[in-house]
Amino acid sequence: MAFDTFDEGISLGGMRSKTEIRTLICYLFKSVGVPMSRDAVVNALMEKGLANYFETCSSFDDLVKNRNIEEVDAEKHLYQNTENGNMIAIQLEDTLAPTVRERAVECALSLLKQEKLESENKVTIEKGENGYTVTCHISGGDMELLRFSLYVPDVHQARMIRKNFYKDPDMFYSVMIAMLTRNKRGVTEILEELGSVI
Repeated sequence: MAFDTFDEGISLGGMRSKTEIRTLICYLFKSVGVPMSRDAVVNALMEKGLANYFETCSSFDDLVKNRNIEEVDAEKHLYQNTENGNMIAIQLEDTLAPTVRERAVECALSLLKQEKLESENKVTIEKGENGYTVTCHISGGDMELLRFSLYVPDVHQARMIRKNFYKDPDMFYSVMIAMLTRNKRGVTEILEELGSVI
């Protein structure tokens, strides 16, 4: 297959053909089975070094233009395969290396989970006179379970708190409940779990 893309940022085994990239995008939508944003798809391929950023964006736009994928949620900018897109995925998936397919789907599912976490749990960063206030919101569906604010002196710490909060909002909730109810066993278990993650 002819290489017709830029190869900057592509890891060994990555895709250097626009046809491969378009096929993988259709395969991703078919395999994941839920609508995804353009960013989630592009980031899934970028995260694993499977394709060049600009070529992935261009391939995505080509698929929309050719009606292989379509926007199904204008507010959230979510897309999914059309019937043609599913046909491409079925007919051409064997042209993609199994490791490429697995890496892309694994990354897409991880990013979808992250998008869901960030849509259900919010973090705001507000600049004050002497630093920043980070406010974290933990949602329980239709209601807010917990909200807390922290002061930090600089934006780097504020962003670090936001990043770590989004990794596991449920753990923050569990820690607060365990501490406030003086559940020593619960606190110990959470600290042990945190130690294994670190």
